[in-house]
Amino acid sequence: MSQRLLLTWRPQAQCDGVALEAAAFRQPSVGMIWGAMTSLKPVEYRFDIGGDGRTVGIRRDGGDYVPFTDDIGPALSASRFAAGAPRTGCTVRFVPQQAPLASAALDDLAAYSLAPTAGALPREAWDRIYAAGTCLRAPRARPLTQVYPDFDKIEGTPGARDWSMVGYDTDAAGRPTNVRIVYGTHDAALDAAAVKALRESRYSGGARAGCLYPYWHAPEKLVAPPIPDEAGFRSAQATCPEKRDWVTPPVLRFPEPYRRRSIEGWAVVAYDIAPWGEIGNVRVLAAEPSDDFGKQAIQVMRSAKVAPAGTGAVGCTDRVKFVMGPVGGMQSDEVEAPPRPF
Repeated sequence: MSQRLLLTWRPQAQCDGVALEAAAFRQPSVGMIWGAMTSLKPVEYRFDIGGDGRTVGIRRDGGDYVPFTDDIGPALSASRFAAGAPRTGCTVRFVPQQAPLASAALDDLAAYSLAPTAGALPREAWDRIYAAGTCLRAPRARPLTQVYPDFDKIEGTPGARDWSMVGYDTDAAGRPTNVRIVYGTHDAALDAAAVKALRESRYSGGARAGCLYPYWHAPEKLVAPPIPDEAGFRSAQATCPEKRDWVTPPVLRFPEPYRRRSIEGWAVVAYDIAPWGEIGNVRVLAAEPSDDFGKQAIQVMRSAKVAPAGTGAVGCTDRVKFVMGPVGGMQSDEVEAPPRPF
């Protein structure tokens, strides 16, 4: 019978031959699979680092499909390096690591438990996380008062969810003792607020040891890099009218893996219009922070149709903006994709 394994992706990166610290990269989401997968192979990306330390110009090398990689591009987009040291020509290779639940890293098991994409974490994994503690013994302790941090007063991280797994014991009266951070993303503000909230909580069940409770903060919006003027991409040979009469407006869908991390982006696309109004020859002229937004923009434009215009047109250009939050409408030179709520 196939055993369940934990799947993680570890970065190996460099810029101009100088290695980059793996700790600077946001970890792609941890997955769980049934049995070892020989089809999993490393995926490689090229990227630049802007003067503000953010990753831009992200594009994946190779077109082969590799499963369980949806969050790698968004995680790379959310990664941040020291400001004031822009670099170009960087490369990163994400290598898959498949580990049985019996030997997987405990912090990876804890991370998966907060975002279980392939089913709940099995009891055997929880037994490892709780180890020799007495928190899981029957009858299970219940929260009498569960206190939470004031998340509105905690600054989140753009493009990444912060989380703190708090460890604690309880005395005979159910008061938490020995409160400490066991696992997490090591955000100082969230860690401090989580410890404070846990100390103020109360539980039934008397004295226990080795208990755990998680707190997490949703990603803050990661605003896209500045979008260039569309006019700078318009060909001198273009015959496209300045205004388009949409018979079927573009279907505006935010790329889901980036929506989950609240990462905005944009693409500038060019296309031609057939005499009967069909859009074709769609190509990406520019996209940021990742070429994934360009791929999505192609799908957005292919869903549209323009009113028949006799001879058709060539060299049309549009900006497709993927923006989190309320959308104020669509202009002829700008298509904005509305998000779905969290």
